[in-house]
Amino acid sequence: MKIKIVILGSTGSIGKSTLDIIKKNKSKFSVELLTAKNSFEELIQQARQFRAKNVLIENESLYLKVKKALIKNKTNVFFGSKPINKIISRKVDYTISAIVGVAGLQSTLEAIKCSCNVAIANKESIICGWDLLSKYKKKYKTKILPVDSEHFSIFELTKNLKNEDIKEIIFTASGGPFLKTPLSKLKNIKPDQATKHPNWKMGKKISVDSSTLMNKVFELIEASKLFKFDINKYRIMIHPQSYVHAIVRYKNGLIKMLLHETDMKIPITNTIFGMNTEIKNIKTLNSLTLNKLNFFDVDKRRFPSIKLIKKSLNNGHSAPIIMNASNEILVSLFLKNKIKFTDITRILYKIFRHKDFKKYAKKKTSSLKEIYSVDQWARKTIEKII
Repeated sequence: MKIKIVILGSTGSIGKSTLDIIKKNKSKFSVELLTAKNSFEELIQQARQFRAKNVLIENESLYLKVKKALIKNKTNVFFGSKPINKIISRKVDYTISAIVGVAGLQSTLEAIKCSCNVAIANKESIICGWDLLSKYKKKYKTKILPVDSEHFSIFELTKNLKNEDIKEIIFTASGGPFLKTPLSKLKNIKPDQATKHPNWKMGKKISVDSSTLMNKVFELIEASKLFKFDINKYRIMIHPQSYVHAIVRYKNGLIKMLLHETDMKIPITNTIFGMNTEIKNIKTLNSLTLNKLNFFDVDKRRFPSIKLIKKSLNNGHSAPIIMNASNEILVSLFLKNKIKFTDITRILYKIFRHKDFKKYAKKKTSSLKEIYSVDQWARKTIEKII
């Protein structure tokens, strides 16, 4: 029986990696739905190549172009905010949730209703809406699987273990493209420099987050939601080569690390097929590479964002929502050359000092409406601060 799969954000880097896996295993998959925001030409191409049963283009103005292009392919075309669970009538085996930003939360919640497994590569959904996701997964008996390389690695290294079994969990961070750039030159960094990650091919937003280390700030908060380990057991270390994705120190004296090539197809394939699969046509680590692995502590002068972890976790239930929304606005402005690279973190600190911050940070959000309310306050407030 074919694996029925939905890919939310199929034109992004995670979506493309998933489709690469499907391409090599076409007979094993039935592509039930592909979604995109604006990349209609790529969506059309994907729908044709993978014989997608349904596609959704979020930008309503592009609907007719997609509809016309796919009229001979017998593909159902939807647009706007059409609920995923209204398009998919029966439960699919897997949904890959790869829409960037808090915008992916609603689609992820909808996907839980119509999926046996939801593999999440959208950290904002977990950071901002974990309480809702938890309720939904219990109600609809859906498994939520981490597909980011770090969380996938922690998941594999801590299976069947309790909090008392673990001494330390280490996230690794490449340090991005400016690991050795003189501190005095960071303020003059341009968007095209910040989006060139040395090891991974990623979207612009996540690439900038990697260069400021905000991606690790979010990943650690995400881990605190996904796994039931004490938050003070997590640590971040710089590992420029990006081959080791997590290190776990156990109380019995053992230390284990999970290594794999800088290719997202590896965690995605293992998430879908399990650990008993063989992945072909990927680079393999050799002894020369393993001899050159480095690890060192985070320089907080270079990456002041690291101090935001405690600020976010210790200042109220909704503080991570505020930080995420503020960061999205700031990264967007930087990519448009409206603020400097170093302004991203500097201005982020200001939102924590705003007179109304605690009022919104302490709000408990039990619905999408409440989450979006806090999110919108943060976006408007950070723009006023700027």
